[in-house]
Amino acid sequence: MSSTSLLSLGFSLLLLTHDVASVDYGAALNNSLLYFEAQRSGKLPPNQRVKWRGDSGLSDGKDAGVDLVGGYYDAGDNVKFGFPMAFTVTMLAWGAVDFREQLMARGELSNALNAIKWGTDYFIKAHPQANVLYAEVGDGDSDHDCWQRPEDMTTPRTSYKIDEQHPGADLAGETAAAFAAAAIAFKRRNPKYSSQLIAHAKQLFDFANKNRGTYQTSIPVAAKFYTSSGFEDELLWAAAWLDRATGEPTYADYLNQAQNSGGTRSEFSWDDKYVGAQILIAKKILEGNFSDSGKLSEYKNSAEQFICNCIQKGSNNVKTTSAGLIWWQGFNNLQYVTTAAFVTTSYTDTLTATKKTLQCPGGSVKPEDLITFVKSQVDYILGTNPLGTSYMVGFGSKYPQQVHHRGSSIVSIKEDKTPVTCKGGFETWYYKDAPNPNVLRGAIVGGPDQSDHYNDARGNFMQAEAATANSAPLVGVLARLA
Repeated sequence: MSSTSLLSLGFSLLLLTHDVASVDYGAALNNSLLYFEAQRSGKLPPNQRVKWRGDSGLSDGKDAGVDLVGGYYDAGDNVKFGFPMAFTVTMLAWGAVDFREQLMARGELSNALNAIKWGTDYFIKAHPQANVLYAEVGDGDSDHDCWQRPEDMTTPRTSYKIDEQHPGADLAGETAAAFAAAAIAFKRRNPKYSSQLIAHAKQLFDFANKNRGTYQTSIPVAAKFYTSSGFEDELLWAAAWLDRATGEPTYADYLNQAQNSGGTRSEFSWDDKYVGAQILIAKKILEGNFSDSGKLSEYKNSAEQFICNCIQKGSNNVKTTSAGLIWWQGFNNLQYVTTAAFVTTSYTDTLTATKKTLQCPGGSVKPEDLITFVKSQVDYILGTNPLGTSYMVGFGSKYPQQVHHRGSSIVSIKEDKTPVTCKGGFETWYYKDAPNPNVLRGAIVGGPDQSDHYNDARGNFMQAEAATANSAPLVGVLARLA
């Protein structure tokens, strides 16, 4: 496909249901940050903007004698899964690092930093010793047996950790990446906090590097919900962020000497971080801070091939729906769309700054063509699609009403303090064929199937559940487009 036909594909998508100019990226950005406030666990702050939520999980960590109050619920349930939470925070921080000026221009930088800090404050508590990291609070099976507001939880709040005897290099590596990326985001606003984050990042990277293994081997209860496919990608990802945050040669050496550069990946997600690490390295090569040779050029080539495949100009293109949304799988497809949009946007700005173009098997691609592609994907999510449905809850005139989300689907505790029982929540709220009483503003649901169809039903968790990992990459992209 030529550059011109790529552009026309983007514009035909944009024009499907409404005028190009009508997409209000600023409003979408504002919504996307509100979503993280709805996902908060712990004692809510005075400046909490999502008023239907209340305090929850105030005894988290008590079973282990540590304070694990805070952090985020991962999706529509009430478990705090450390692995996707750390990825969420890393992506929020990357957005705040690369698109700081745009966030500031929209008056959203403080909200973005607050969203990051809600996560990093929790991770600091979860990392009480150099080689100890609390990985999860709550248990997926018992939690999924109940349908309760977070404020009413009666399920066990067991704390699970990794340590030297029970390693989890993937979890420790991802949390190190989150600390390092956040340290850069806070460097100007709060240098003391930034230094604290760097110290945690370094300790966790060393812990991960010396104690290898996947975290679900140490914490089997996590395996069913967030299984890690390996830890090499998280170690690279953490090293790439620590290199960017500290400039210390140790981390560049690690990247240079790694056995596996990952090759061209098929996705970028909470489980597979290779693309993220490859993009960070490729940006440094373009900027002249890394040499374009050996192992480093392998990373760059793989990063660029991934983008080429997403924009349909590669040798192994990502599938698309008939209306042009890039498509990976039926279960929560939009998580992969938002990460692909993020890395493409981030890389585009570096190409522009260094006056370079992207060389794909399908031809040379200019930065402006890449942004046209990103807009086509974001606009699809925001309502420019065959159904005219926005997959961001609360955005536009038509959006999912029955999001698979406990807190959103049950009347707010502020309105009715009567406790909702474990099974009673199913009878009264889950099976109720009516819109959720609380709008989960800014949430990105799983999205349509490969035929661009969407079934707005609470029981349809494959399409109708939102997750923090879906929304986090979109924050930076929306700031850039706004």
